[in-house]
Amino acid sequence: MSANPLRYRVALVSFPGIRAFDVSVITEVWGTDRTDRGVPAFDLRRVAADATPVPMRGGLSLTPDRSLAWLPRADLILVPGLDDHLTPAPEPVLEALRRTHARGTIIAALCGGAFALAQAGLLDGRRAVTHWNLVDLLRAHHPRVMVEPDALFIEDGNIWTAAGTAAGIDLCLHLVRTAHGAEAAATIARSMVTAPFRTGTQAQFIEHPTPRTDRDADALASVREYALQHLHEPLAIADLAARADMSARSFARHFAAATGTTPLRWLLDQRIAAAQKLLEHTDLPMPEIARRTGFGSEITMRQHFASRLTTSPRAYRASFAAEAVRRGASLPRPVGTG
Repeated sequence: MSANPLRYRVALVSFPGIRAFDVSVITEVWGTDRTDRGVPAFDLRRVAADATPVPMRGGLSLTPDRSLAWLPRADLILVPGLDDHLTPAPEPVLEALRRTHARGTIIAALCGGAFALAQAGLLDGRRAVTHWNLVDLLRAHHPRVMVEPDALFIEDGNIWTAAGTAAGIDLCLHLVRTAHGAEAAATIARSMVTAPFRTGTQAQFIEHPTPRTDRDADALASVREYALQHLHEPLAIADLAARADMSARSFARHFAAATGTTPLRWLLDQRIAAAQKLLEHTDLPMPEIARRTGFGSEITMRQHFASRLTTSPRAYRASFAAEAVRRGASLPRPVGTG
């Protein structure tokens, strides 16, 4: 256990057959010290049934530094994906996952790690997601799991599951954002040179029809950039479609094909992300934040925070602005009104 009790404790559950890529993702997000850039201190531990090095594909191995007895100390437990999704995870690992989940600890599985959680019975009667190519396999071998075929990541009963490969990055960043705020997640994303914000409801993969087409892609990118610079405005979808020189129906279709989500959902996600940043790093009043991010009123902003983040803007500020101050960052005073 870390000597610093304020460190957020993360357990990487290790056993033979886990995927090296997922281990790398977990280690990069949670195991790299970025406190000099304002990111909270994390305490990542490699947990296994014993101290034997854990073999992985490609001649790699992972050396555990904690036993399964450490899991009850963790704030978050992460289960990597598997190379062979039908290989049973060791029973001591499955039992430890059951016990810690019963204690209320958050558990998250990347990609095929959902199979290990299903083996433990933790996904019975719950919604879960895995790589799109493994959906039928998970359904066939674990029929009590409510497998979602399209989402990037989802949560049910304090258990998170993610789709394949890059979706594991999205889930880890989302978990950082949920526990430590949008700015911490964005800082980690910048250091990893990856997108800071993809929502779990986004499609797993995007069909790119044989383009007509760089012109369409450029037009959509230009519209998204315009929208980000004008979040304080109403931004009707018909107006954005006209800016892309498309009909509203064609715009919605091309937008979903390019981004994996609808224009309205994407716009709402960007407004929430912008509001989170202002709540974390300014002391602007709530009505002004609602105005600047296009919600129009504090009531509307509060409704969307409750729906998407299961919290209120004031509670979000109280939690994450206080966290920023504890890390030594001062809240900047607002300048002007624009």
